[in-house]
Amino acid sequence: MRIVGPLILTLALAAVAWVGTQYAGLYAVFGIVIPYLALASFVGGFVFRLVKWGKSAVPFRIPTTCGQQKSLPWVKQNKIENPSSFAGVVGRMLLEVLVFRSLFRNTKTEKQGEALGVGSAKWLWLGALVFHWSMLIIVLRHLRFFLEPVPGAIMALEGADAFFQIGLPALYLTDLLIVSALTFLFVRRVVIPRVRYLSLPNDFFPLFLLLGVVIAGIAMRYFFRVDIEGVKEVAMGLVTLHPVVVAGIGPIFYVHLFLASVLIGYFPWSKLMHAGGIVLSPTRNQANDSRAVRHVNPWNPDLPVHTYAEYEDEFKDKLVKAGLPLDAE
Repeated sequence: MRIVGPLILTLALAAVAWVGTQYAGLYAVFGIVIPYLALASFVGGFVFRLVKWGKSAVPFRIPTTCGQQKSLPWVKQNKIENPSSFAGVVGRMLLEVLVFRSLFRNTKTEKQGEALGVGSAKWLWLGALVFHWSMLIIVLRHLRFFLEPVPGAIMALEGADAFFQIGLPALYLTDLLIVSALTFLFVRRVVIPRVRYLSLPNDFFPLFLLLGVVIAGIAMRYFFRVDIEGVKEVAMGLVTLHPVVVAGIGPIFYVHLFLASVLIGYFPWSKLMHAGGIVLSPTRNQANDSRAVRHVNPWNPDLPVHTYAEYEDEFKDKLVKAGLPLDAE
């Protein structure tokens, strides 16, 4: 049920959108109400999670580091792996966000005969990198539906994505890459025993949602007849806060839009929120300067301190009687 349940739920959501628009005529519900509710859930949930994480107590410097720390002048520091400055933290964070640097160093431990061996595990890094960059390019491509006039950079990006010009309409390279990457990430969770054991329904549901959104979008482009001008009109109405209902677009569009809305609304309440939480991770956003700077816990209570001078004054007679030297003298 960890796999079947999320799959059935995703198929049911797609069926609800298809039936609701094709047979019940609920175009305003699936084309206006639900997208706005999804956006409200996304913005509200995103802010709520960031504020909650921002209020979390971080009393100590706990950056995850590897490489040489800044120490003596003649010891070469690894400024990216073990940053001691704000610039180093920014550099490491950019590498983490853009190329998943820590995931690239990921290793796997396997039993080799009677001993344990450590080997490379770069396939996960490659699959994650292909998925995230493909997703980014696809989102940027979709901005042509929400902007008028469409910026030249967006048109150039779309042209580069369809560079191979395979058939008509042109085949986008990112469509192939994102389906391949999502399929790999799903198969990995199913095939590898230890990963399958740790995977929960809330790990599979976002994968199926993403696949549903992508497959519906591909079907809408290559297999079903869709009124692109109507799609543009609906998108512009949503973004300008003057929503409109356009008949005749096709139910596959509302399946695509509904699944995307569910994904967007679900985003801040799921594990997908790591996209926003990484910048607030104390293991990533702190410099490793605990040796150079004294960090005092800001909410420690002020406790009464009994100094040695006060101790000596209190027990002066006994110290003299014992023949111990006094600092006051």
